[in-house]
Amino acid sequence: MNYLPLESLKNAWIFKHKSLPIAESDLAKIKPLSIERANIVWDTFISRQVDHPDFFKKGDWPSDNSNWLEQGKWEGLWDSNEAALPELIDQHLDWDQNTVVYYCNSRDNVIETNWLIFKRCWKNFLFMDDGPILLGKKRQQVVQFTSNGYFKVGQKPNNS
Repeated sequence: MNYLPLESLKNAWIFKHKSLPIAESDLAKIKPLSIERANIVWDTFISRQVDHPDFFKKGDWPSDNSNWLEQGKWEGLWDSNEAALPELIDQHLDWDQNTVVYYCNSRDNVIETNWLIFKRCWKNFLFMDDGPILLGKKRQQVVQFTSNGYFKVGQKPNNS
């Protein structure tokens, strides 16, 4: 089994928040990975050394500043009534709406959805903002969100 029921997430409330409602059809496409599958995704695309973004170190591509191109602020838009993602993210991640994306919070907590659903529900995902990395399946572009209200866009090296 690759997926867990959404309700099994300890912070499943973020997808049921009254101020940020999500259609049932979209909720069905927000799929937490089983721990085993999350570990594989994390080890393959993020790090074999550490289990959380707080601990990235030399040898982990996210810790190498040369992989990051620009940064921006997400917090102001998140607090506003504006639904769209920050423009820099939308431009950087020029993905087809059906692109499979992984929201990687930690080695044991990875959520799979598609680009269209993430764009629609990004504010819900950003309740989890302590360093998660958003990446697309078979894509090099990445975004990392931080709890200080900023994000950075970059490129994953080809070997990761």
